[in-house]
Amino acid sequence: MSDSYRRAHHLAQAGRYAEAERIVRAGLAEEPGDGRLLTLLAWVLRMRREYPAALAAADSAVAASPHDADAHAERAENLILLIRSKDAADAAREAVRLDQLSAPAHLVLARALAAAHDLAGARAAAARGLSLDPDSAEGLLTVAEVERDAGNREAATAAARSALAIEPESSYGRWMIAMLDAERLHVRRSMRGLRDAARISPARPDLISMTWPIRGVLSGLRRGLFAGAVLVGALLLVGHWWWPVAATFARLVSGVLAAVLTGFGARVLLPAGWLPWRCLPLLPPLMRRPTYAAFPVLALAVALLVVHASTGWWPAAVLALAMAPVLWALSLVEMLGAGLDDPGIRHALRSLAGEFRDWWVTTKRDLRDAWKDDPKS
Repeated sequence: MSDSYRRAHHLAQAGRYAEAERIVRAGLAEEPGDGRLLTLLAWVLRMRREYPAALAAADSAVAASPHDADAHAERAENLILLIRSKDAADAAREAVRLDQLSAPAHLVLARALAAAHDLAGARAAAARGLSLDPDSAEGLLTVAEVERDAGNREAATAAARSALAIEPESSYGRWMIAMLDAERLHVRRSMRGLRDAARISPARPDLISMTWPIRGVLSGLRRGLFAGAVLVGALLLVGHWWWPVAATFARLVSGVLAAVLTGFGARVLLPAGWLPWRCLPLLPPLMRRPTYAAFPVLALAVALLVVHASTGWWPAAVLALAMAPVLWALSLVEMLGAGLDDPGIRHALRSLAGEFRDWWVTTKRDLRDAWKDDPKS
């Protein structure tokens, strides 16, 4: 183990990634083919969320040390983040083949298979990795991640709590439990867990997760409004053409729907407190602006439902239904903003755009050549 590797690894473990990268690159200037240094460089770059550069370093590490399981495992980690799950699974399988007793290799294989939606294979790989290192917090958190993806919240929570018993200051473990609480609508406990995770890693707070009560409420209200307004519209049509009593039922449904939407919003937002609202302005603009815009649209829709319930004026219900497509459009913009904020998804979108551009250029050239070869010309 070189002196550069030891120093850089120590700095990286302390979270001083910029200094670690500088030392690794200095070491590589003297030993450009050092596979371990290249693997460490890939890991440091991944921690800095420079995923394309990290993958390039991991590719170089594999080329320099093709029989090093760690290099293949690091390559798999970066491929997962770049939304290339099939390639990630292949790289992780190679890491396992090279070192079948490596717990980290089995764990990265589990994460790659989970990303590829092979949950049965992911469970088996995670269990194998944990059996090789039963006291591994990483192994338990991988089990929790896989079980959460499979919808087994109780098993995921148990694994995450076991990981925290081993490593109480694991920010990822606290984040995992907080998000599992969020899925059960245990709002106060979830926000408390997210605050603890941010306290442990103050340099890298997960602002998107901290705003889940706001975004979750908007998602639930959007779906509820659409389903309820469609039902109201159907009842109005039935009342107009076949059964007049259905119009009265439509008014009742509008009133109930307005009350349910308001109650659900209060059920989530009031226990969450001010933390999500303080984090919301820190989100990327493409996430923040649609979120702000969605609330007045929802308020207008609920007001229109109340108007219809109290007066029977049917255009109010139709206008409330018309708010649903607006909310879906805002949701798509918010999802795009979340994707563009993630370096892996951003790189994947750029790659997809590049492939489309290449396809379009090739298609135009082929059409032009076919037109020139047309015997009628």
